[in-house]
Amino acid sequence: MTSALMQNYGSKELEFDHGKGSYLYTTEGDQYLDFAMGIAVNSLGHCHPALISALSEQANKLWHTSNLYYITPSEQLAGKLVASTFADRVFFCNSGTEAIECGFKIIRRHFYNKGQVQRNRIISMTGAFHGRSLSAIAAAANPLHCEGFLVGDTGFDQAAFGDLDSLQAMIGPKTAAVILEPVQGEGGITVVDKNYLKAVRDLCDTHGILLMFDEVQCGIARTGNLYAYQLMGVSPDVLATAKGLGGGFPIGACLATEEAASALTPGTHGSTFGGNPLATAVGNAVIDIVNEESFLNNVKDLGNHFKAGLQKLVENHPSLLKQVSGIGLMLGLVCEADAAELIKRLQQEKLLVVKAGGNSIRLLPALNVSREEIDSATQIINAVLQGWEK
Repeated sequence: MTSALMQNYGSKELEFDHGKGSYLYTTEGDQYLDFAMGIAVNSLGHCHPALISALSEQANKLWHTSNLYYITPSEQLAGKLVASTFADRVFFCNSGTEAIECGFKIIRRHFYNKGQVQRNRIISMTGAFHGRSLSAIAAAANPLHCEGFLVGDTGFDQAAFGDLDSLQAMIGPKTAAVILEPVQGEGGITVVDKNYLKAVRDLCDTHGILLMFDEVQCGIARTGNLYAYQLMGVSPDVLATAKGLGGGFPIGACLATEEAASALTPGTHGSTFGGNPLATAVGNAVIDIVNEESFLNNVKDLGNHFKAGLQKLVENHPSLLKQVSGIGLMLGLVCEADAAELIKRLQQEKLLVVKAGGNSIRLLPALNVSREEIDSATQIINAVLQGWEK
């Protein structure tokens, strides 16, 4: 049957009928071990009972009223995020891209309100990914994403990721902020160096500019901390979060300090669906589970176990694999062989993973994945690599 959908996602081979925990099932009943999880979205796996309960309970009460009215679940979730982070204020939206857009608007309006209208340029990093809106692709400056879409100067500059001299050379009288991912996802699972991150914070403070983190993918306990910046000991002024926050239900949020957030006065920004009762009810359930110390410690333990197993694969298959990257349950395999071909072969063996930049694959299991499921994934990868070498 001919699809009426736009063809921006290309052809699709698989359709899943239902999921449970770490597994997806096709209409024919085939079982797949899911280590993609909607690209780090299904933070607690498929059909987690606490999320089903939260969604069902709210769905039977109230779906939508708009932000013209007080929404208790929204207020509750904002309070939990503020209590657990650097932030004083939260804006809810529906996706990571929208959270990024909100952050960019905060940054530019912040300096506009201070009478420093010339400060409107934002510095991003090579290898970045911030979403698919016009400003998001302008910030990341990936030619594959930008071709045919951008016109004229976009207001963004770019420094080399991890290179302090490159960043320092970019900062000028028009610079308003720096944005970076503490763990780059789409560009390859690359963890920022702590000392570099601290130096970036110091540079921003010295020049009186804002620092924004994109934790759309690496946030919500993916690294073993609620947010990756907490692991690195460097706080931003603005932070974008989404993906795992809803455990599969669409939600995004922009977190900010009081000083930065004060830029958004009534009428300056909004979202019809942002912070709706359904999304924030589920978000509350997610945070209540993942923000427990025991849960976060378990993510760290599982991540270390998984990384050790992947490291052995690299050592045993040097002609196909180059190195392991990442932290917690946000791990990558940099390949010597073609990463896309490896993904295809793993899918044939009923293991789902995701491609990333730098000829690498991403491994993003549910945060409540079992050790046995991790070992099963490692065994499948090993078997595929062994078969490939023959």
